[in-house]
Amino acid sequence: MTENYLALLEESLRKKLQVMAEIEKYNLRQQEVFRSENVEIERFDEYVEEKGRLIDKLTALDSGFEKLYAKVAEQLEGNREKYTVQIRTLKALVTEVTDVGVRIQAQEARNKKLVEDYFRKEKENIRIGRKSSRAAIGYYKTMNQSAVVPPQFLDSKK
Repeated sequence: MTENYLALLEESLRKKLQVMAEIEKYNLRQQEVFRSENVEIERFDEYVEEKGRLIDKLTALDSGFEKLYAKVAEQLEGNREKYTVQIRTLKALVTEVTDVGVRIQAQEARNKKLVEDYFRKEKENIRIGRKSSRAAIGYYKTMNQSAVVPPQFLDSKK
């Protein structure tokens, strides 16, 4: 029975690694979106949605793993040496999951900076555009007012 639980824990960790690998791929795709010349926000949004689904899947796997581990932990108390190989495998997988998690966090931080930089530039472009528009409107108003100069040398004795 315990061996079955340990096998399920191992399978759960392997599935988690697969989902995390998919998340890494989407992180790289998001990075490509903001590093390209023509930023496609719609594509970025699609990637965010897909990553959301993957994160939900990851959360479900975590929850299942924790519940299963709680059951197995009780049964392993006195029999750890009997399951040494499986425990070693699980430890290695947990270490790998942790490493991938750290990589994903680093990717997320880099992507966050890229997104912030993009929106900062866009905001600056909008600000510059507004300034230019105001200057053009001011110039237009000034020119319209200066065009209505009454004649200076008009013979008004007719």
